[in-house]
Amino acid sequence: MLTHPTLDLLRELGLTGMASGYRALDANPEAGALSHAEWLGLLLEHEATARRQKRFETRARAARLRHPASIEDVDYRSHRGLDRALFLKLATGDWIRTRRNLVITGPCGVGKSWLACALGHKACRDDLSVLYYRVPRLFAALSLARGDGRYGRLLRQIARVNLLILDDWGPEPLLPEQARDLLEIIEDRYDTGATLITSQVPVDRWYEIIGIPTLADAVLDRLLHNAHRIELAGESLRKRKAAEQAA
Repeated sequence: MLTHPTLDLLRELGLTGMASGYRALDANPEAGALSHAEWLGLLLEHEATARRQKRFETRARAARLRHPASIEDVDYRSHRGLDRALFLKLATGDWIRTRRNLVITGPCGVGKSWLACALGHKACRDDLSVLYYRVPRLFAALSLARGDGRYGRLLRQIARVNLLILDDWGPEPLLPEQARDLLEIIEDRYDTGATLITSQVPVDRWYEIIGIPTLADAVLDRLLHNAHRIELAGESLRKRKAAEQAA
């Protein structure tokens, strides 16, 4: 008799998870044997789960990850040099919470971007803020923002996320303006957020990509001194998958 007024009140209060749980319990004949405390506990669990899911969906949309990847789907059988123990440790997100960095390098097609997005997806699930950019598009966005007055706001947005993913770094040398933009980003995030970079270019060649010695010293010192590294190798997974499908 009180079911509908109760549901209306729960929705009015914004407790949609509890409303969903109430409907489920009310339709379950065995729920009648539960005590009031057990009912309340189950309703609160429904509400907490619904709120966690909503926060995850909001963070995932804001992250704009390139691939719908998850750590549960990582392929450790491929011969590409991926250390399972290290990756699972990184998947806990402790390195993000302690504001360390991660560099994933390797040839084209070995899954660098996919692994980065899987870690980004897990961070969203852990209620951490994430932002993904392909490096060429990041510099294009910054150049456009500089022209229309949004430059400072965009830098602040990039600076405050828990995890910034910069995908596809290099191999073209940076323009002087791009090198300065990169220093601004890395400087803003130093000891305040974690940064993940993927690149086909080995780390020992990054200095020449930045080009300007003083800027390169400043960027790489801040970026690499506390960074975890994953160095992948092997043939392209895309080519292997295409060959398997053809066969």
